[in-house]
Amino acid sequence: MPTVTGPDFLALQVRDVEASAAFYEQHLGLRRAPVSPPHAVVFATSPIAFAVRHPLPGVDLDAGPRPGLGVALWLQADDAQGLHDALVAAGVEVLAPAVDGPFGRTFTFADPDGYAVTVHDRA
Repeated sequence: MPTVTGPDFLALQVRDVEASAAFYEQHLGLRRAPVSPPHAVVFATSPIAFAVRHPLPGVDLDAGPRPGLGVALWLQADDAQGLHDALVAAGVEVLAPAVDGPFGRTFTFADPDGYAVTVHDRA
């Protein structure tokens, strides 16, 4: 039987691709990959590529209390507390304050579309 080896690509379906891409570039320091399809912006992240894209047909980002409810998206940073402080200073909504946990300093913020994104600083 064929097997899956693990996650290979993550994408958030967003209302405004350019606005979301600008948010992730300006506030998280992500850089665009050299090539992206016309409906998305792919970032040069590793080990797994991350992107923002136009919603697929039938996706309603306003249908629930928060897009992606039930899915946990974690990003690793070199300084979670510093990123937390910069996002707070920029007026970004923090959903869970920075705390020390098993994965290092960890906090959760809401991106422009309301996705809950958790950041930690230790692998």
